[in-house]
Amino acid sequence: MDEDSRPLLGSVPAGEYYTDSLDPKQRRPFHVEPRNIVGDEVPERVSSEAAALSSRVHYYGRLTASSDRLLAPPDHVIPSPEDIYIYSPLGTAFKVQGGDSAAKNPSIVTIFAIWNTMMGTSILSMPWGIKQAGFTLGIIIIVLMGLLTLYCCYRVLKSTKSIPYVDTSDWEFPDVCKYYFGGFGKWSSLVFSLVSLIGAMVVYWVLMSNFLFNTGKFIYNYVHNVNTSDAFGTNGTDRVICPYPNVDPDGNSFTLQYYASDNSTGQMFDRWWSKTNTIPFYLIVLLLPLLNFRSASFFARFTFLGTLSVVYLIFLVTYKASRLGFHLEFHWFDSSTFFVPEFRTLFAQLSGVLTLAFFIHNCIITLMKNNRHQENNVRDLSLAYLLVGLTYLYVGVLIFAAFPSPPLSKDCIEPNFLDNFSSSDILVFVARACLLFQMTTVYPLLGYLVRVQLMGQIFGDHYPGFLQVFILNIFLVGAGVVMAKFYPNIGSIIRYSGAICGLALVFVLPSLVHMISLNRRGELRWPSALFHGFLILLGVANLFGQFFM
Repeated sequence: MDEDSRPLLGSVPAGEYYTDSLDPKQRRPFHVEPRNIVGDEVPERVSSEAAALSSRVHYYGRLTASSDRLLAPPDHVIPSPEDIYIYSPLGTAFKVQGGDSAAKNPSIVTIFAIWNTMMGTSILSMPWGIKQAGFTLGIIIIVLMGLLTLYCCYRVLKSTKSIPYVDTSDWEFPDVCKYYFGGFGKWSSLVFSLVSLIGAMVVYWVLMSNFLFNTGKFIYNYVHNVNTSDAFGTNGTDRVICPYPNVDPDGNSFTLQYYASDNSTGQMFDRWWSKTNTIPFYLIVLLLPLLNFRSASFFARFTFLGTLSVVYLIFLVTYKASRLGFHLEFHWFDSSTFFVPEFRTLFAQLSGVLTLAFFIHNCIITLMKNNRHQENNVRDLSLAYLLVGLTYLYVGVLIFAAFPSPPLSKDCIEPNFLDNFSSSDILVFVARACLLFQMTTVYPLLGYLVRVQLMGQIFGDHYPGFLQVFILNIFLVGAGVVMAKFYPNIGSIIRYSGAICGLALVFVLPSLVHMISLNRRGELRWPSALFHGFLILLGVANLFGQFFM
């Protein structure tokens, strides 16, 4: 199509051109004079003034790519930013009421959006992580990891601002890595991002198998009037169990008298309703077809369930702690029959979990773009991290402190703390059922993100064909089934995937990008190089600690 036959205004993409007076990250569409705007009257065709204005903008657009700021249209070419309009291919313009700020979110919405995005399955492993590190050391590590990951996230957020003469308004952190490290930076950030997504999908499969097993067991016991004896509490209301108790080396039978396996219902039922042998395979029938959907927009409508689930978990933790009371004794370095030391050598397991628990670095730039007051981005990010850290501390500390020791040992705290409550507990049944439904809707979203990132890079298309997508989904489902059957420990899965992806996306790449940026400007000083080099070493030590501690 030649130039004269194209629609004059419809050929100008909204937001493609910029003015020097605007924020470099703010885009606004092409403009015409107010008298050419469609109102209640018959639509007026484009005037000669608007046609001349269009020609000038086209001229600047041909001088250079829109990503180059040096030859962007100056102020006298494009009118003031108050007059913002949307153009149709028919050559008419419609005024946008409220301007750009109408589509932005206030700070409170941005803060809770970050909180909601960061809250995930890691919250279920916080009591277990504190048990692995020790009560006192666990609290210290949660605070320190929150501060370190916040700083690294701040470096990611600021990384696009350090690139001169290039419009980075549409860039994500992988684009920044590509700018500094070429193809290696792009692919390394992609691979480690996929590790975090696939790790989350595996954890979801294990948890969905767990929740479906306990939900079905609750329904079976209720329908068949199966009574399970109490292990702790009255009428099963606050029953706390130790599913996998350690053998008491001193032969003290009192340790195990409150133990209940909570697994016996009926022989036939137990055979076909097994947490590891059958349930992971049943989920294939439900979830594999959902992964093959071309679009995940339907499942995105249920993301609000994540917020409701976290709020209900906080209520459940508060209620259980108020009923059970606190059971704490401080043994600083030596363990006892019922309590763990305050400082344990397994603390790296908690730091691995926290690396994924505080991980939002691969999407923080996008989340902050929608903040109405960009000057408050650092403050809002800090408040969001504070809220996330307090939530983790609240759940982890309360469950650990309220765990009844004696009669049970603190070592009985499971990687999923809901496993320490009987399947007959009504409040916990509601939590499991809600989490099961929520994860069933989120799992296809995670699969969609994996497909978009991987297929987009390999084939240049998010849905290259049913066969390619089906093979990818078979791999994703197979990974979940294998782990749910042979290694259903969500705490270890979270810490391994968190330490691997965190090594690159939390510690190494943000620090390297910042140091290279400072060095190119001649502003790198040895204190900054020493500190960011220390962050890189921490990431490496965090990864190795998962295998050797």
